[in-house]
Amino acid sequence: MLEDRTPTAFSPTEWPTAYPRRYAVVDVETTGLARDDRIISAAVYRLDARGEVEDHWYTLVNPERDPGPVWIHGLTSEALEGAPLFQDVAQEFADRLDGRVLVAHNAVFDWQMIAREYARAKREAPVRQRLCTIALSKELALPLPNHKLESLAAHFGVVQRRAHHALDDARVLAEAFRPSLRAAAAGGVRLPLHECRPLTEWQDRPAPRIGQQATGPGGYRPTSWRPARKRPACPYPNPGRYEDGKSLKQGMRIAFSGDTSIERELLEDRATEAGLHVATSISRLTSLLVTNDPDSGTSKVVKARQFGTPVVDEAAFGQLLRDVEPAARQ
Repeated sequence: MLEDRTPTAFSPTEWPTAYPRRYAVVDVETTGLARDDRIISAAVYRLDARGEVEDHWYTLVNPERDPGPVWIHGLTSEALEGAPLFQDVAQEFADRLDGRVLVAHNAVFDWQMIAREYARAKREAPVRQRLCTIALSKELALPLPNHKLESLAAHFGVVQRRAHHALDDARVLAEAFRPSLRAAAAGGVRLPLHECRPLTEWQDRPAPRIGQQATGPGGYRPTSWRPARKRPACPYPNPGRYEDGKSLKQGMRIAFSGDTSIERELLEDRATEAGLHVATSISRLTSLLVTNDPDSGTSKVVKARQFGTPVVDEAAFGQLLRDVEPAARQ
């Protein structure tokens, strides 16, 4: 039984009227983290306005390709061989998302994977807003050692049974989201809702031929998965440069250079939702440059050397994003 550590008695007039009326807590397992990776299982817990579970749903999905890191999600090619294709479950999935705020742990990732799958099926995911439970835990200033799902679950006394199984991860998140939502309501916290822009067209990049480079002359051209958009201004002041061995802090200016294994826009969205300032160029104010090729001659790398800007690779940046320090109180 989950121990709810937040107030449970709210009259209709006390519950924030601006809060959404319905939620869909979602978890997807995938073949990987890149733009062309596929969903191999999905789960949805539908919740009412106050976080109470209405029902749940789970499905395997045949990705029509190698399942990726089986040692993480446990789904082999044999297990997925007879599973439905995404287009076969797209309508039922849509029925469970329609009219609801999508809730997920690192929601931008789940949303982008879902949006791409619907675009492949020549459909549009019926989601207009998402809520990331990492962002919500930061808004609530929960005393977590890090922002992993297991830490959020432990804080609220939720027992994980099968980590990286979509149905159990969605259950755990639903049970942790309910007290988080009630704590936000009790404290008058504004929920960190983000717009979900539908993806109407998609084309997977073809696998490069043997000896062919992924980019450059003769290579294929990657396609952007959604229209460019202006990001909201970072609300936090720049605390200065990143120091090796320490945590990132909200407000730091982060720039990216070169190819990344995870789609660039996904990395930028993660940085933005963590409270970082995504910069398009390098200056003396830049806190950190993220690049997998620090010896390249790109203009950003050259300027980073000139200004003494700290540099980390994509993997290190991913680790740093897990525990970004909140901005200092003004």
